[in-house]
This record gives sequence, structure tokens and C-alpha cells, in this order.
Amino acid sequence: MAQQLPCNSRDTHTRPGPVRPGPADRRPEDRTPVSTPEPADAAGRALVELVAELDVVVAELTRARERALELREQRQEGRSWYDIVTKEDRPLIVEQISNAMASLSTVGGQWRREQAAALSAENVSINRIAALYGVTRQRVSALLRDHHGGIPHPQHDRHDADADEDQRDGRMPLGG
Repeated sequence: MAQQLPCNSRDTHTRPGPVRPGPADRRPEDRTPVSTPEPADAAGRALVELVAELDVVVAELTRARERALELREQRQEGRSWYDIVTKEDRPLIVEQISNAMASLSTVGGQWRREQAAALSAENVSINRIAALYGVTRQRVSALLRDHHGGIPHPQHDRHDADADEDQRDGRMPLGG
């Protein structure tokens, strides 16, 4: 989707895709902001959300790592664990890690469901998706069912020549 962005001549026009910043000698108000188009498909939007959340989690885990190094230093100075933990600022390191894992689980699960649905929409079989993901075909069926609100889709239950070939070649266990 194109976005209305100010041009250097202070008028507005539609400019699709990323816009490169101008020379450094321009005034800040004359610089055109960098923008990216919104993905048209659900898998693309889920990927954008995943990348954004990964950035947040990396920053949070970086802070947790720095704090862990401080705690290690305090411990090496002879302080007790109780003294260290009771004086630690919130959120505690364990809380930061738990929050990061929960957050990634949520957006990662959404990304996995949307990507599986996109692959299915491209007529990739359940068995092929399972092989790509390294999971069982039953797990892929569950992902697709979750994506469609619990309503099975006929394409999700199909058994095709690619799956038979995968099983014969040993790339996929029978019934997997």
C-alpha cells in the first residue's frame, strides 16, 4: 500500500516502497522518512510482527544479560544470593526471560500458522509442509485447523503423489 509522504518541495505525492533518506546537508524537516509498504497477505503481516517482536526481545534479553553479568560480579564479591535478589531491580532476570519466551511463543505461533496456511494456499501438501517444518502431518493439520478457526479444509486432508514419494524415499516416516 502506497503511503502519502512529504516531498522535498513540501507537497505530497504517493511514493511506493522504501524511500531513501536524502543528503545529510538537508534540513531535518525536508528529509523524507523511510517507509515500507504494508504486506498484502496475512503471512507477510505476521512476519512483520515477528520481526518487530524479535527486535523488542533482543533488546530485553540484552538488558537481562547485562544485569546477569552485574549479578555475577556481585556474587564474586561475596554477596549472598538472598542479598543480591532482594536488591535486584524489577523486572528480575527470570521475569525478563519468561516474558521474552512467552512473547516469542505468541508471535512465533502466529507466524507459523500463517506461513503454513500460505503454503497450503499455494497447494503445498500437508506432508510436504510437515517435512519442511520437521513436524508430523497431524501437527500441520492442527496448525491449519487453528488458522481456520477449527474448521477443517478439504485440501488439508489430501494425500498426494509428493507425500507418497517422500515416504518411499525415506524423507518422511509413514504416518508422519
